[in-house]
Amino acid sequence: MRTLKFLLRKEFLQIFRDKLILRMIFALPVIQLILLPYAATYEIKNITLSVVDNDHSEYSRKLINNFTSSGYFQLVDNSKTYADALDQVEKDKADLIVEIPEGFERDLIRDNETIVLFAANAISGQTAGLAVAYANTILRDFNNDVRIQWMQQPRLNAIPAIDITSSNWFNPQMNYKLFIVPGVLALLVTLVGFLMASLNIVKEKEIGTIEQLNVSPIKKYQFILSKLIPFWVLGLVVLIIGLIISFILYGIYPEGSFWVGFLFAGIYLIALLGFGLLTSIYADTQQQAMFIAYFFMLIFILLGGLFSPIENMPDWAQYLTYINPVRYLIEAMRMIVLKGSGFWDLRYHFLIVTGFAIVFNGLAIFKYKKTV
Repeated sequence: MRTLKFLLRKEFLQIFRDKLILRMIFALPVIQLILLPYAATYEIKNITLSVVDNDHSEYSRKLINNFTSSGYFQLVDNSKTYADALDQVEKDKADLIVEIPEGFERDLIRDNETIVLFAANAISGQTAGLAVAYANTILRDFNNDVRIQWMQQPRLNAIPAIDITSSNWFNPQMNYKLFIVPGVLALLVTLVGFLMASLNIVKEKEIGTIEQLNVSPIKKYQFILSKLIPFWVLGLVVLIIGLIISFILYGIYPEGSFWVGFLFAGIYLIALLGFGLLTSIYADTQQQAMFIAYFFMLIFILLGGLFSPIENMPDWAQYLTYINPVRYLIEAMRMIVLKGSGFWDLRYHFLIVTGFAIVFNGLAIFKYKKTV
């Protein structure tokens, strides 16, 4: 313990002497938590709309009004023909075309059915998908309003009505910040832990101090622990700062236990720091370590479920996510913050990240060679 104590003192002194690293560690959560939740939004507004109204009836005007008053669409064009509206799309002036056919009101009243055409600019698949989804919702609401209005008229047969209401559990208002902020917290812990650990041992190699450590009478596990513990502490400090910022800026307070969250993040950090140290052992220069870390960070983030749901990925990508530690932290943070999950709910997540921690740190100790 005495040897480990001296090694830890040396590591903390090295970290606190580097002012740039300290600024990055403590400025990173503030900047990212302010910018990312606003930038990485899944909600799209002001979708530009081009309307081709071939009916010019009361019902067609009401349908158009439903689009413009929804808050999602901005009417930019009233074309006489579909070709004119398509021309607006080709000029990138409109994202969605709504064509109302001639006889829309007549068919709706007489036959109780009609057809409305939606055509979306699919250059941006996400925008097109959301635009069509919003349009379908508006059309469905319009249809329900019309049917309810007709049912109140005695001249028509009563149609059994089913009042359908939906409730979004754990996020009733579908506030995307409640969804993205726990994921960003997981990203911050990952960035600080993995990147800093990846550069640590290789830095000793470049400046030549690794040789002094190799000839000193310290055990391999003491050396790895001395490199792991300081960044483990800093990672948890970053998590605390992130939680404070989330509460102050967004009013997000975890429904679950803080202690379960810290316990999970602590085990996760041990696993990730072990992987970072393993990367640093294999690399000969900081440049190599940065490239390796960059490669894995991209895969971890893109396959972690932060920006796109894992369920929407192809099967082969979903299988890859099982060996991605970031996936488990993002899921755990969301479950604790939004759902109020406890230790028992996260028992499988705990088991898996503990396995990662044992494997990565065991390999780091095994691969570290005390040679001059």
